[in-house]
Amino acid sequence: MTADQVMEVMKEAMMVAFEIAGPLLIVSIVVGLIVAIFQAATQIHEQTLTFVPKLLVIALVLLALGSWMFKVMDEFVVELFAIMASL
Repeated sequence: MTADQVMEVMKEAMMVAFEIAGPLLIVSIVVGLIVAIFQAATQIHEQTLTFVPKLLVIALVLLALGSWMFKVMDEFVVELFAIMASL
């Protein structure tokens, strides 16, 4: 396997990681920002007030997008095994 092929596989692995983690991170940031604005407006600074909504929203996003995330990861792993088989 040449260095170019290794770099291509690593680039694709990074893109798959970003594609899978992106929606979760974006939703978590948005919920965190909304909760932070609420905390600043009400002057309630409770740590669990930030954690619980993020946990619930991430669980909902995983329920909604879990099959898509699995499909993306499955396609990548199948491609990796095809590359390994061709070596």
